[in-house]
Amino acid sequence: MPIRLGVNVDHVATVRNARGGRHPDPVRAAKLAVTAGADGITAHLREDRRHITDDDIRRLREEISAPLNFEMAATDEMLKIALATRPHAACLVPEKRTERTTEGGLEVARAKSALAPKVAFLSQAGIRVSLFIEPDQRQIEAAAEIKAAVVELHTGAWCEAILQGKVHPAEYEFERLRVGARRAHQLGLEVHAGHGLDFETAEAISAFPEIVELNIGHYMIGESIFEGLESIVRKMRTAMERGRSRAKGEAA
Repeated sequence: MPIRLGVNVDHVATVRNARGGRHPDPVRAAKLAVTAGADGITAHLREDRRHITDDDIRRLREEISAPLNFEMAATDEMLKIALATRPHAACLVPEKRTERTTEGGLEVARAKSALAPKVAFLSQAGIRVSLFIEPDQRQIEAAAEIKAAVVELHTGAWCEAILQGKVHPAEYEFERLRVGARRAHQLGLEVHAGHGLDFETAEAISAFPEIVELNIGHYMIGESIFEGLESIVRKMRTAMERGRSRAKGEAA
C-alpha cells in the first residue's frame, strides 16, 4: 500500500503564540503542506491551549481540503469539541500540563473501561478513532478490544536512542516497532506511526508494509525555517517513498 503523510502544524502555532497576533498562521501552513503533497493535517488542541487554539481547529476543519486528524486528550471537554467539529479522525493521546511534548503512549490496557465508551461515542458520530500507544502487545490488544479503528505507534524512544547514539537500544526499539506494527495489522487495526521522526527515520520505518501513515510535525516545521515548508514536505514524501520501495523489493 502507498504510505500517507500527515503534517502536524502545532508548532507553527507555538511560534505565533510566543508573540501573539495571527502570524505565522497554522492554517496557512496546513494549506501549503497540502499543496506540496501532504495527505492530511494533524493538530493537537491541548487543555492549556499552549499552541493550537479552538479557532485554529474550526478554521482547519472549514478551510483545508485534506482530512483533519484532531489530537486530543480523552476528556469531556475535548469530546464536545470533537463532536462539534466533526474531524475526519480523532487521535486520543495522553496529556500532562508539565510535559513539553507528549512523553509516551496512552495507557489503554489499564484504562479500557474508561476509554471504551469514549471510543464508541466518537465512532458513532462518524469520527475515526486512533489511539496513540507504545508498540507494546498489551496496549495493541487492548486497543483492538475497545474497537479503535487505528493505532499510532509512538516512535519517540527509537528516535531518541538514535539521536543519542545508543545503538543497541535503537535496534531494540526498532524491533519493537516492527513486531508491534505486525501484531496490530493482524488484529485488523490500521497502523500509523509518529513522534520525533526526521528524514532518515521516516524512510526507515516506511519500509514496514503494515504502516500506512506517518504523522510528523516538529522536525518538518523546524526545517521549513531554512528551506520552506513546501520543499520540506516534498523531501519527506520522497524519503518515505524510498523506504516503501525497499519494502516492495523485500516482499518480491
